[in-house]
Amino acid sequence: MSNTQARLPLPVESEWTALKARKVSFSWEDTPLHWVPDDAFATHTINVLHLLLPAGERWFVHVYRQVLPLIRDERLRADVIGFIGQEAMHSQAHDEVLPHLKELGLDPTPYTAQVDWLFEKLLGDRTLPPGRARRWWLLERVALIAAIEHYTAFLGDWVLNAKELDRRGADPTMLDLLRWHGAEEVEHRSVAFELFQHVDGSYRRRARTWATAFTALVFLWQRGSRFFMENDPTLADGRATFKDFYVSGKRGVLPSTGAMLRSIPRYLSRTYHPSQEGSTEQAVAYLASSPAAVAASLAEKGAGAA
Repeated sequence: MSNTQARLPLPVESEWTALKARKVSFSWEDTPLHWVPDDAFATHTINVLHLLLPAGERWFVHVYRQVLPLIRDERLRADVIGFIGQEAMHSQAHDEVLPHLKELGLDPTPYTAQVDWLFEKLLGDRTLPPGRARRWWLLERVALIAAIEHYTAFLGDWVLNAKELDRRGADPTMLDLLRWHGAEEVEHRSVAFELFQHVDGSYRRRARTWATAFTALVFLWQRGSRFFMENDPTLADGRATFKDFYVSGKRGVLPSTGAMLRSIPRYLSRTYHPSQEGSTEQAVAYLASSPAAVAASLAEKGAGAA
C-alpha cells in the first residue's frame, strides 16, 4: 500500500446514521440567570454559544446550499441536507434564549451585532467573477466549517458526559438544550469533513483553515465571556480570564484545557476522520430521551392524529 493510500481518512462505518431535523420546544421562564448555581463564569462561558451559534449556523446553511450542486455522491447529498435541517433548528433554538437573557437584565445585542457582521459580511458572499475565484472562496468556507465542526462535535461529546453539571444542580432545561444540540453535533460530526474531502480535500487548506477557525473561536469565546461577565447586573466586578477557564475545566464544569489541546493534533493528523471520535450510539440514545425532543414529537403526532 502506498503512503498516499495509508494516509486516507478512514471512516468508522458503524458510526454513520441517517440524519433528520428534530423539532424541539423549550420554556425558559424558570431558568435563572446563573443556571449553573453559584458559578457565573461557567454559566456565561457556556452562554457564549447563544451569541455565536444563531448567526454561525445560519451561515453554515447558506454556504451548504451553495455547495449542493457540487456533490456527486447521493448519500453525502442526503447527509448534507439532513445537516442543513439540523443546523437551522439549532440556530432557532439558541436564538430563543436571547430574549430571556434580556429579560434578566443582560442584553446581548451589542455582541450579537458584531457576530452577525462577522458571518454576514466578513465571511459572507463576495462579488467575485465566476470561475476559479468564486470556487476558491466557496471551498475556503467549506473547509472553515469542517474545522469549526470538529470543535462543535468536541463540545457536544463533552456536554453529553459533563456529569459535574448535574452534580452542581444546573438548570435542567438549559442542560437539555445543550445536550440535545450536542448530541446532534456528535450524530452529524462527519458530514462537514466528508463534504470538504469530497469537493476539495487539500491537506494544506485543511491545516490553514483550522488555524483560522481555532484562532477566531478562542478570540470570540473569550470576548463573549468577558462581555457577559462585565454586563451581568448581579456582578460588581465581573471578569473572565484564561485562568478562570483552566480552573473551571479542572473542576469539570467546562471542557478541560488539556482535552482541547489534545484535539488539535487529532484534527491535523492525515488519517483523521470525525467518526473515530465520540459515540453515535450515545448521541442517538440521548436524542431518544431528550425531554424537549420527546415533547415536540408527541405534540407533532397529536397534531397529525387530530
